[in-house]
Amino acid sequence: MNRLSIFILLLFTLTVLPFTLSARDKIPAIDKLSKNADVILTGKVTKKLSAWNANKTRIYTKATLKVDDLLKGPNNGSTIDVVYPGGEIGEVGELYTHMPRFTEEEEVLVFLKKDHKKNEFKVLNGEDGKFTVIRDDKTKQKVTSSNVRIEALKKQIKEAINTQK
Repeated sequence: MNRLSIFILLLFTLTVLPFTLSARDKIPAIDKLSKNADVILTGKVTKKLSAWNANKTRIYTKATLKVDDLLKGPNNGSTIDVVYPGGEIGEVGELYTHMPRFTEEEEVLVFLKKDHKKNEFKVLNGEDGKFTVIRDDKTKQKVTSSNVRIEALKKQIKEAINTQK
């Protein structure tokens, strides 16, 4: 092998291969999320409210989601509340790394776990359990922010749920 071939192989290994592997790793993660979630849905954030905990030591935010498509879980209504750490109250803000954040009017696909002690839902596996949904300008299809088609993702989720039964 000449030096140019070695250089090209090294360049490929350092640039293209990590992206290929990370895309492939995402598939099993969806299967695991699908199996471990109590509720999976697509929806839109209609309201967001941050508040202090009882001791005023932490800020938590409650996002209300209008359910568009319930993929897994009980159908308990047209909205669901999701609670997550962090938020802003006045001039005070808390930000947690690797935790999902929601914005009003944002379309999402979320994997939720019920906290039975507090009787509330949290996003499963932090930021890995939340996907922002956008419309691709070229294809006009709904995709995640990493350009995965929502319909393909829903199909994979349903297959994972069906294999668990």
